Amino acid sequence: MSKKIDESQEYNSSEIQVLEGLEAVRKRPGMYIGTTGVQGLHHLVWEIVDNSIDEALAGFCDNIEIIIGKENTITVKDNGRGIPVDIHPKTGKSTVETVYTVLHAGGKFGGGGYKVSGGLHGVGASVVNALSKWLEVTVYKNGGVYFQRYENGGHPVGDLKRIGDCDQDVTGTHVTFLPDKDIFEETTVFDYDTLKLRIRELAFLNKGLKLTLIDERVDDKKDEFLYNGGISEYVGLINENKKPIHPTIVDVSGVDKDISIEVALQYNETYNSSIYSFVNNIKTPEGGTHEDGVRLALTRVLNKYATNKEFLKKNDDNLLADDVKEGLTMIISCKHPNPQFEGQTKTKLGNIEVRAIASQIFGEAFERFLMENPSEARAIVEKCMLASRARIAAKKAREMTRKSDLDTHVNFGGKLVDCQEKDPSVCEIFLVEGDSAGGSAIKGRDSMTQAILPLKGKILNVEKARLDKALSNDEIRTIITAFGTGIGQEFDIEKLRYDKIIIMTDADVDGDHIRVLLLTLFYRFFRPIVEAGHVYAAQPPLYCIKHGKTIKYVLDEDEKNEYIAKLQEKNTNYVLLRMKGLGEMDPEELNETTMDINKRILRRITVDDIIEADAAFDKLMGEEVEPRRKFIEDNARYATNIDI
Repeated sequence: MSKKIDESQEYNSSEIQVLEGLEAVRKRPGMYIGTTGVQGLHHLVWEIVDNSIDEALAGFCDNIEIIIGKENTITVKDNGRGIPVDIHPKTGKSTVETVYTVLHAGGKFGGGGYKVSGGLHGVGASVVNALSKWLEVTVYKNGGVYFQRYENGGHPVGDLKRIGDCDQDVTGTHVTFLPDKDIFEETTVFDYDTLKLRIRELAFLNKGLKLTLIDERVDDKKDEFLYNGGISEYVGLINENKKPIHPTIVDVSGVDKDISIEVALQYNETYNSSIYSFVNNIKTPEGGTHEDGVRLALTRVLNKYATNKEFLKKNDDNLLADDVKEGLTMIISCKHPNPQFEGQTKTKLGNIEVRAIASQIFGEAFERFLMENPSEARAIVEKCMLASRARIAAKKAREMTRKSDLDTHVNFGGKLVDCQEKDPSVCEIFLVEGDSAGGSAIKGRDSMTQAILPLKGKILNVEKARLDKALSNDEIRTIITAFGTGIGQEFDIEKLRYDKIIIMTDADVDGDHIRVLLLTLFYRFFRPIVEAGHVYAAQPPLYCIKHGKTIKYVLDEDEKNEYIAKLQEKNTNYVLLRMKGLGEMDPEELNETTMDINKRILRRITVDDIIEADAAFDKLMGEEVEPRRKFIEDNARYATNIDI
């Protein structure tokens, strides 16, 4: 059966768009850089820096400068070989212009330019050009200085030209670009600290490479990074505020079939592991075959050593993977000529051959270290055996926790007041400070979708406790049961009963402390919940400003002062009122200011950098007092609203 089609709606060849050159990038920038927000803006920098890093990996570059210009431009300078300036046989254009205007053009694809390459996509230079208001490239090569400028999304202003001479031994590439505000509507302002963290990381991962970050927007703002010790120095930095249980940072490396593996590790007295892996300088937070191989070897070698030296007796259970990672700080760096990534975020290495190579290279070297350093080996094995005993105790505690499930203990002994809706995607749970605030929250909530769990006092600081001790804490056991995910080896995020987990505490010092304790619990024992964006902090207002019939709630001093200044300009009479604590608010007031989904403000808790997050929790909540004291002294001048 056919039907008559309106000619104006006919689907023919005229409906098919053909985007020339870099137009496709500007049309769908998210396909190339993920987002046009802050993260995508900074991704532009890494696309250019990766090209310079590739020169370093190939052995031709040992100095890279990244400069933030006064107008928020970015300049990247390296002393590599310089992009070829001759005519490219396939495009008929200079190789420089080909690299900056043709997608998928570069030395990363054929294997001849670079054996190992850092970029994920291989489209970096042309994509950055496409998304810039203008871009300039200067090449020092063969005794000449060559220059080309592009404008308005990658269009060459003219051909590549030789504009001067230089010494024959001077080589390198300098690139300057200005992000296009039409693409990056949220912001085109680069954040110094964001760039600094990644640049420092790249310096650790490429020993002997000097990276310099300069901010011309601020006088004398400059950081230089050069680590001849590479990732072993990285481990030392991570363990800086921890107590190592053995003095030596183990650093092993090897190459097999053009695949290089380097591992640095050191155990410390904490109960948490800090294991970070990279492939060609790219973070692999989901791990992969390189990490699997090293972890397998670590468990195998420690069990063999513990058995041979009779730390483990005949009837003792073997150490498990969880036992040997307690208190472990480890960096794994793999360099692969053809990495294959898995997972939605492309941050999990999938090359099967790497598992056996990583296991053999690391296993042989680590076994040799244990044999040659018996006192350090003993400290490591005894730490792992303590962890094993704690794991067994934690298993018993988990079994006790499981008995307090929803079916047998409704409302968890009266603590949890659940919502009526059973679809987790529309449900949220408020973790509320104190019974009185919990009572107001229960009366002021939307009972269909909002559950309330009042907490008594301050929960255990899990940064200083193993899982078995945490599971003996009533409040923590209640939280685990309420979430429904289980904990430790049994954790399953698919069983999470609420889409939003909202910490609701007073806007004072005690409230801040309780919030940090809860965040520590979530980050250490429920990290996937945090990483998936399920954790929020409620933002109860600090002040209520009344003028006429208008009531304005403000979150902090700055917002209060700004609002009052506007009222004063209009000669409007107003009242300055400090908000009461959550427990002192009546249900209607609590709903209006903090819980109503149409009026409230929530702060989503995210993890931008797991290494920095680990360091922050360790510094603020760990055993060592001195780093915390120094943090307080350095930041005391920023404190406001201190209760005295």
